[in-house]
Amino acid sequence: MEFITNNALLIGLAIGSGLMLIWPMLRGGSGGAANLAPSEAVILINRSNPLVLDVREDAEFAAGHITDARHIPLAKLGERIKELEKYKDKPILVNCQAGVRSLKACDILRKHEFTKLHNLDGGLNAWVAAKLPVVKG
Repeated sequence: MEFITNNALLIGLAIGSGLMLIWPMLRGGSGGAANLAPSEAVILINRSNPLVLDVREDAEFAAGHITDARHIPLAKLGERIKELEKYKDKPILVNCQAGVRSLKACDILRKHEFTKLHNLDGGLNAWVAAKLPVVKG
């Protein structure tokens, strides 16, 4: 008992650190999707031929996107969900600029019973930083 009272601050810090590490898992922050680093996304693309879904705005998409990406802005995803029906049980790699909007898109897709969702962690920023190719237009 003396150890606990003498080291209460350290014990509190240890518990707090542990909670901070597991917080993302507890809150389900991935929208039901697997977060993939760019290198993992390349492996998915090469092995599983997923639909690459870019949910950025028109100007962002035109400035550069992953090859063969399908473009549906996040704001229009709900109304255009029928366009994706044939991919419900197929892998989908969702990306945006930094990985935030794509998480929201994954949540929308999961609510519409899409099952094989993958989020590009860090978005196109991480993709470009990894020196992976983009196409313009």
